[in-house]
Amino acid sequence: MSETPRVLALCGGVGGAKLALGLYRLLGPALTLVVNTGDDFTHLGLRICPDLDTVTYTLADRVNPETGWGRADDSGRFMAAVTELGGEDWFFLGDRDLALHVERTRRLAAGESLSAVTAAVAAAFGIAARVLPMSDQPVATQVETDTGILAFQHYFVRERCRPSLRALHYQGAAQAAPHPELLAALADPALAAIVICPSNPWLSIDPLLALPGVRAALAAAPAPVVAVSPIVGGQALKGPTAKIMAELGLEVSARTIAAHYRDFLDCLLLDCSDGALAADLPGSRVAATVMGSEADKVALARAVLEAARDCRNRSG
Repeated sequence: MSETPRVLALCGGVGGAKLALGLYRLLGPALTLVVNTGDDFTHLGLRICPDLDTVTYTLADRVNPETGWGRADDSGRFMAAVTELGGEDWFFLGDRDLALHVERTRRLAAGESLSAVTAAVAAAFGIAARVLPMSDQPVATQVETDTGILAFQHYFVRERCRPSLRALHYQGAAQAAPHPELLAALADPALAAIVICPSNPWLSIDPLLALPGVRAALAAAPAPVVAVSPIVGGQALKGPTAKIMAELGLEVSARTIAAHYRDFLDCLLLDCSDGALAADLPGSRVAATVMGSEADKVALARAVLEAARDCRNRSG
């Protein structure tokens, strides 16, 4: 029996976690996920890593199926008590979810790296894939808006993306070291594919690309780079991607996604509803990219791997 091909995926957020689950079902321990940490922040004294937690809960079959984030079967008595005391209750922390934030904060304060804590959590949840933070050094996404510069979670959660976005800044990215396994994997000739999940490019993928050497390593990588467009029929299925694109003066289209990744992209998967764009985007392919069920996630993951295999065969 042939060995399962090793795959590296870059992701963040709910959309990225959905494809990550599909890839995990097909690849198991042969999958490495590098997750955005530009959303991380300290709240109520706890270190919160929203994208890492969403990916981890999703792979462990513990994610809230209604929201796509947070733990399933959670409750909000802690947050109700915070509200009663007049505390900051704009960022919801479920009662069971609190355990992860408390344990992460304790271990980081004791000197463990974010990578070590993340690996321990994944192991505790029985996850066989490698789940890596993009860096062990903090990077903070800052949102420049018409009302001033906001920390990412203040923009995204507290203000619900209402302010008009002008620019994005990834504070600390230039000084942060990419996870060493990320750069090693990108240079590995045995790697079968590099996958850019259908995460928001500006909020979830660009913080990762802003780390020193990552964009150049992607461009030089021997493995094919396959991305899935988060734009379907001129709209984002979830989150503020389309709003951000419009406010940045960009066409809300898969064409913009292809242009955004053009210096390292080998293939962009478009949704079937965008099939007419394929003729304008050399190397693109059409697939069903809307992931409503686990079967949809696995089918899209299979299409991504097939696209990577075809790219590799053409180049070889």
